[in-house]
Amino acid sequence: MTRPPTLEIRLLAYSDLSAVAAIERRAFPTPWSIAMFVLEMSKSTGLCLAATRGSKLAGYTVCSRYDSVWHVMNIAVDPELRREGIASALLAELYERAGDASAQFTLEVRRSNQAAIELYQRDGFRIAGLRRRYYQDNGEDALIMWRTPATLEGRLDDVPAADPVAHHRP
Repeated sequence: MTRPPTLEIRLLAYSDLSAVAAIERRAFPTPWSIAMFVLEMSKSTGLCLAATRGSKLAGYTVCSRYDSVWHVMNIAVDPELRREGIASALLAELYERAGDASAQFTLEVRRSNQAAIELYQRDGFRIAGLRRRYYQDNGEDALIMWRTPATLEGRLDDVPAADPVAHHRP
């Protein structure tokens, strides 16, 4: 997918956190705190990206690397700007910056979030398992999804059944 016109993607900065918090509150029923973003941004093994249009933050993603696996911990787009390719552009930049064609990515997504599931599937993620009652706000299950060289080829033979590191989305 090509990047939407006028969209810039760069590293997320601490100065972005007030805009991140505003999007986070509108995007999720139980948003991350600013402290959670600061923690993830301070990790040397993480990759946090911002998508901007002019001076306005349009979306962001937070990804942490554990050994050889990248865990997409958070991705959000301003609700007013959804369906414009911003999340796809953030993911494409994430894969590029990970810098390895054999890189593996994993994430959890709410079972009810069909739009996100479809986005991830278009990007080569495949459902590998279920984490029951993962989300604390309502006890909703999370689908565990993986993107590996095998899933990009349409195979599921080497997709792990669970995440290497269990995290809870509040």
